Amino acid sequence: MTLVDAQAPIASPAAISLSEPKDFVALLKPRVMSLVVLTALTGLVVAPVTMHPTLAVISILAIAIGAGAAGALNMWYDADIDAMMTRTAKRPVPTGRVSGEAALAFGLALSLLSVCLLGLASNWFAAAFLAFTIFFYAVVYTMGLKRSTPQNIVIGGAAGAFPPMIGYAAATGTVSPESIILFLIIFLWTPPHFWALALFKLRDYGTANVPMLPNVAGERATRIQIFAYSLVLAPVGVAPFILGYAGPVYGAASILLGLNFLRHAFAVLKMADGDAKMIPAKKLFGFSILYLFGLFAMLLVDAALKVALGG
Repeated sequence: MTLVDAQAPIASPAAISLSEPKDFVALLKPRVMSLVVLTALTGLVVAPVTMHPTLAVISILAIAIGAGAAGALNMWYDADIDAMMTRTAKRPVPTGRVSGEAALAFGLALSLLSVCLLGLASNWFAAAFLAFTIFFYAVVYTMGLKRSTPQNIVIGGAAGAFPPMIGYAAATGTVSPESIILFLIIFLWTPPHFWALALFKLRDYGTANVPMLPNVAGERATRIQIFAYSLVLAPVGVAPFILGYAGPVYGAASILLGLNFLRHAFAVLKMADGDAKMIPAKKLFGFSILYLFGLFAMLLVDAALKVALGG
């Protein structure tokens, strides 16, 4: 032992670890994971192949773990940004409750586990699709797009839109136009959802130097883009019914939800520049979550009705 080693301070218990199980759960982004589970389950259920219930449950669990792994890797890399934003400052890594190294190791371990589990429970095409999705979210979006372009949410939104396709692939070993429609619903939903958030969190993103659309193009351009995407999203949301993939129950629900989405988006469009309260943007953000959950929940209800009616 050298003199330097002998004089080195002994680490305090707090320096060793402040982590609790709930902190590692928070790394998984449970709210995002719940949406992933719903959309992946929908993709699996609407597939024209019936999986063994046990294998189906394991497959959905694997996809959920993969989503959590991507969330942990995102929080590891974005700790510097998260520390500067009120919405994310209390996350486990920026607060020091989980070290960056632990978050990285946790995310990588869960990534490997999820891909292997899905491959063994369903097929390796679905497992490779899951691996690509984790890579796309953690590397392409988090490490690349998020800090470099105001179109980060548009392109990066594909990662959040893949789960129903992965669920479908878990059941069938392939993808189809039906699963692509489910992908498009989430893909088109993502920009108005996150840009509504970016409007009323504009200062946060500015402080963190994240080039979200309102900070780069301005509030008016963002409001126009939100409404434009909403105009496309609403009919795409009805497409499963129009194309015969879903029944009239889903059709009625999707039309009502789409009209309400457009109503909120139009209110955002009519907002004045510099609106301090941003009430329409906050309402759109809140409703957009209900919209997506509603669409996919109704697809599950529709599938259940088809089974009950022998369809």
